[in-house]
Amino acid sequence: MGRSISEIGVKELTEAGLKEMDAEKLYKELKDAINRTGGVRELDPKDLWREITSRRLLKPWYPHALHQLVYYAVYHNYDVSVHGPPLYWFPSLNESNYTNLGRLMETHCPKLLGSEYKNPIASFTLFQRFCVQHPEVYWSLILKEISIFFREAPKCILDATDRMKRSGSWLPGSVLNIAECCLLATSYPKKQEDSLAIVWRDEGLDDSSVNSMTLKDLHEQVMLVATALGAMFSKGDAIAIDMPMTVSAVIIYLAIVYAGFVVVAIADSFAPKEIATRLRVSKAKAIFTQDCIFRGGRQFPLYSRVIEASPCKAIVVPAIGKNVKFPLRKQDLSWIDFLSSVNSFPYPVYLPVDSTIAVLFSSGTTGDPKAIPWTQISPIRAAGEAWAQMNLQAGDIYCWPTNLGWVMGPILLFSCLLNGGTLALYHGSPLGCGFGKFVQDARVAVLGTVPSLVKTWKSTKCMEGLDWTKIKSFASTGEASNIDDDLWLSSKAYYKPIIECCGGTELSSSYIQGNFLQPQAFGAFSSASMTAGFVILDERGVPYPDDQACIGEVGLFPLYMGATDKLLNADNEEVYFKGMPVYKGMNLRRHGDIIKRTIGGYIVVQGRADDTMNLGGIKTSSVEIERVCDRADQSVLETAAVSAAPANGGPEQLAIFVVLKEGYNSKPDKLRLKFSRAIQTNLNPLFKVSTVKIIPEFPRTASNKLLRRVLRDQFKKTLLLQSKI
Repeated sequence: MGRSISEIGVKELTEAGLKEMDAEKLYKELKDAINRTGGVRELDPKDLWREITSRRLLKPWYPHALHQLVYYAVYHNYDVSVHGPPLYWFPSLNESNYTNLGRLMETHCPKLLGSEYKNPIASFTLFQRFCVQHPEVYWSLILKEISIFFREAPKCILDATDRMKRSGSWLPGSVLNIAECCLLATSYPKKQEDSLAIVWRDEGLDDSSVNSMTLKDLHEQVMLVATALGAMFSKGDAIAIDMPMTVSAVIIYLAIVYAGFVVVAIADSFAPKEIATRLRVSKAKAIFTQDCIFRGGRQFPLYSRVIEASPCKAIVVPAIGKNVKFPLRKQDLSWIDFLSSVNSFPYPVYLPVDSTIAVLFSSGTTGDPKAIPWTQISPIRAAGEAWAQMNLQAGDIYCWPTNLGWVMGPILLFSCLLNGGTLALYHGSPLGCGFGKFVQDARVAVLGTVPSLVKTWKSTKCMEGLDWTKIKSFASTGEASNIDDDLWLSSKAYYKPIIECCGGTELSSSYIQGNFLQPQAFGAFSSASMTAGFVILDERGVPYPDDQACIGEVGLFPLYMGATDKLLNADNEEVYFKGMPVYKGMNLRRHGDIIKRTIGGYIVVQGRADDTMNLGGIKTSSVEIERVCDRADQSVLETAAVSAAPANGGPEQLAIFVVLKEGYNSKPDKLRLKFSRAIQTNLNPLFKVSTVKIIPEFPRTASNKLLRRVLRDQFKKTLLLQSKI
């Protein structure tokens, strides 16, 4: 079961991959760190890990096995049932005063909280609760920190009396153009016309200079495209984009909003049928697309998929060069012909704050995907969270490999530009070293990820030899994080924090998140987001006490800036509120996550409500079992846990689907025994694995979320066949 840190010697350090000279030096440094934090007998693992990371004893270029050895040895005897999850990053009181949120708290909290206020770290939880109760106070402060210019000022911050809007009527009466807010120079946050707005590089040109575009140039390009749009379409028309997230796609996205139209963003991975569904539901009048996509050294068709999907007018942008390589249909236009109608620059179209600017779609794993309208409130919510939770500051270079068709695309775009940051785009696959070299060369300050992407980087070792030490923080969303993968990622920048984010397209944001004012634990969320309130419900729908460690379905407080009040193709009330309990006079909002609150108040997402299982009368989650199985054998890349009852009745049986690391050939029966032993040791002695199945890859949605439902159906078919034998 591993060794404690006091049992680690030079031999173990060299076996983990260090040269003997480095091992001897690190051994002495570790012994000194132990002595400085109380010695072996009085050792507090959290204090020791803080000492090790603050003094940068573990170098980013050390082998991952070495980082694993030290981290798990430090926390060897740590009891999570008593102390909560192990912590790996700790805020500094001095540095906290220079964070966005810390500075705001130091300025305003003595008046808002009175004598209860101590400092940003000690009083964070108190301030967060105050903001849940008084969101209008918090957002009035945030609006002064980000680039929001009202053509007509709001009558107030929040009108909570409109019962038709459960999430609240925010900034009523105000008129603006949120795209213009992204493009204008400001004194605070400091954005000048010659500030860098976008940096990028094309795949295959990894040794070339990083390209850049100033805010002034971006503004002019957006106005150019907006003028062409205005000459071709009518007010309020929906216009789709089906492109990779390139500089051209960003310009088009902003131009559609700038000119007063509605963006319909479609992920570039979709098949014709899925493209057609989104065009039909949104009633799009036209679609911007590329002739093809170059990714991972291969060429993929895109325009041909679009024309198979719909007769809708297509405007085709060349992937490389000035001219489209393929013949176009009669109704379609090349990018050059589209821009040829431009003869003057337009003024932005100013609209009420609650006007729809974009339509986004849920993953759509069954039936039509939900069509979720974003108003001009949505980017404000997203930018405010990036400012407060992720500490995004003017001049920071912000990179997150994503697509405008997924919620993270517009969140990234608006968060970056409304905060005066620089958007970093890699025109190619993020899976290889080319992307990592771009992160290095562009001097990225904030790097966003999804867990499956980190898993690939770690398993392929494609980022070895790169310098990511300019990164000041990471971010992660999309699915539950793997602790060991996060250890690898954080170590690449001297254990900078990974800000975990969990929310939804319909929220425009995250309802739980990390931040820079609380210690952080791998794979966990340290708090509800600012102004976000929630309770955890037991199986009867009764909320657990706020300070109790528990597991259950989350119920969100309905008053939530940026949350939807309508859907285009479904009943918002039925989807999010019907059947949810009332708490303190509030009809709670459904989100569908099962979450675990630990000792110490940290939150761990356990998966969706339909990913829970009942094993021997005990309710547990797929994610909880997978966390244990992922570390049970060195051959395992990732696991997926599902359960089903036998066809002829009886208790649910547990199946573990496994994807192996390249080069391994483990046997299912051997893994079944290892998984059962690990689950019984770490979770419950009554749980056992009935089946292990090794498969080449897991089924996923287009947004890369694991489809346990598909695996569960496979397992049910297996059980049905067994019942007939």
